[in-house]
Amino acid sequence: MAEQNESQSEILKRLRRVEGQIRGIQRMIEEGRSCEEVVTQLMAARAALDRAGLLIMSQHIEQCLLDPSGATNRAQLERITAFFLKLSGSAPSPEEYTGEPIPEEEASTEGS
Repeated sequence: MAEQNESQSEILKRLRRVEGQIRGIQRMIEEGRSCEEVVTQLMAARAALDRAGLLIMSQHIEQCLLDPSGATNRAQLERITAFFLKLSGSAPSPEEYTGEPIPEEEASTEGS
């Protein structure tokens, strides 16, 4: 139980750090800081958030794989694997960057 509390404290510490980074980015925008400076801080915040997500996932995987019977729950393992892949492939689509759908002619040439 103490190990779980330590892990939870570490996760919360990381998330609070990301929260502070986001507040700093908001201030930068209000102050009219350069696009490059803002984007650099956004990338740092995203990386910190990704690391927190991976820590959470690694703990979840460990807990789910600790089956007292020693048997492998194949369905649970497949569910965890799918969820982990969704997390690791969480780069936003071009539509998420702008909030606008991509015109079909641009969308068809993006992958080339």
